[in-house]
Amino acid sequence: MENPSQVNPQDDAPDIGALIASRICHDLIGPVGAIVNGMELLELAGGTSGPEQELIAQSAASASARLRFFRIAFGAAGDQAIGGTDIAILLEEVGRDGRMQVVWTPEGAQPRNLVKLAFLALLCCETALPRGGRAHVIEEDGAWVVTASGEPVTVDPALWAWLEGASRAAALIPARVQFALLPQAATQMGRRLGGEHDAQGLTLRF
Repeated sequence: MENPSQVNPQDDAPDIGALIASRICHDLIGPVGAIVNGMELLELAGGTSGPEQELIAQSAASASARLRFFRIAFGAAGDQAIGGTDIAILLEEVGRDGRMQVVWTPEGAQPRNLVKLAFLALLCCETALPRGGRAHVIEEDGAWVVTASGEPVTVDPALWAWLEGASRAAALIPARVQFALLPQAATQMGRRLGGEHDAQGLTLRF
């Protein structure tokens, strides 16, 4: 893949799909969050605690974290910033029940559209780590690098071809839509996607 560099961004047009994703996630986060808060209130009030209640609380918390993650990854993105602490906390919450643990190193608030690219890159890397692994997100002088490693590393060439821009022939299932969205979002932002993979891990740059 080519090394990432600045390219001319495409003219912005309303992204109906992203707006729909934002709306769905927004409308679901509230009720799921209410379940989490309700379980916490029951515990504080001395309500009966057991494995069933713990399962409900853990499942609701996991769903809430995933919805907030998906809202950023698949939803509409602008130039507004997201706090670095908020990002790190969200990734920690997602990682509690996920296969991949993420280390977020960019300091301070970051533009939402760049966080979106990083989250999409993480989702792409996750598909190559069936037994889980560890990922790092690094930003230096405006260049972003997402690395991931684990055992085994199983890369689907047909999916990676979407990131390389070499082929659009392979059909994508909904669970792999990030492979189409990442290069599209990067181009819209005027950034060129680059990366490589081997038996030890994967790297994506933008």
